[in-house]
Amino acid sequence: MQVENQYVKLPILREKQVVLAIKREDLIHPFISGNKFRKLKYNIVKAQESGHTKIVTFGGAFSNHIAATSAAAKIANLEAIGIIRGEELLHTWLENPTLKRAHENGMRFKFVSREIYRQRDELEFLISLRNEFGDFYPIPEGGTNDLAIKGCEEILNPSDTEFDFICVCVGTGGTMAGLINASGNNQQVLGFPVLKGDFLSTELKKLSRKENWSLNPTYHFGGYAKINEELVHFINRFKQQTGIPLDPVYTGKMMYGLLDMVRNDNFAPGTRILAIHTGGLQGIFGMNLVLHKKNLPLLDV
Repeated sequence: MQVENQYVKLPILREKQVVLAIKREDLIHPFISGNKFRKLKYNIVKAQESGHTKIVTFGGAFSNHIAATSAAAKIANLEAIGIIRGEELLHTWLENPTLKRAHENGMRFKFVSREIYRQRDELEFLISLRNEFGDFYPIPEGGTNDLAIKGCEEILNPSDTEFDFICVCVGTGGTMAGLINASGNNQQVLGFPVLKGDFLSTELKKLSRKENWSLNPTYHFGGYAKINEELVHFINRFKQQTGIPLDPVYTGKMMYGLLDMVRNDNFAPGTRILAIHTGGLQGIFGMNLVLHKKNLPLLDV
């Protein structure tokens, strides 16, 4: 599936003579958009081909992955079970737009404490889940595995070789690994982590053997799902100027960082940049609930 690139026209780009296009992966599907579509594509096929009727996966309260997996499983006629971080959500999840939509898609939930959730990759915990739910096809938190990387390699198409930089927001590293694998030798892949910490470099070295990539860890805004008034105003202004909506957890931070790098002359005049829109717009509704409680400005919807 090929997705169109939308060119961005902003004064700062004209001033610095930098070309910026956004690959609108967010338009692939209304509920399984962006990199989640790519990551789930071959995993759903594998689950069906191996005779599984049930999928178990993991995520937090506003997880794009949980939302997308529930929709993909519904389409594929598979039962979906979400192991959700935060046992306090047991009695309030209907107030959460992400979990409410996932439930409407047929997903069942198991709410666990953060301590137990940290054991999600351990064999003993997976055995306990099989004892509780029976046989299932497991998909890791964020969806990253070899099949997910294979799907993300399909984001780029032959015409994208004209770009010097491929930019993407980074969570678990699977999407960026796929882009690195698919990139040309003349291209650099630049990632903007949304998590604090330096584990991603080690992870990416495991997921890809190529070396034409780098990470800019400056623009995480305090960590995963952290946001402030400045970022809200940026996302709203960017949508007004370009017509392109950004989500506050991933693409908003990437685009803020990317334009800040342009402003600070980190790219030479004439540089051509392709930024990947990884979707996740469903998270805006949940984030607005958080912003409202903090008496902060809301994101445009």
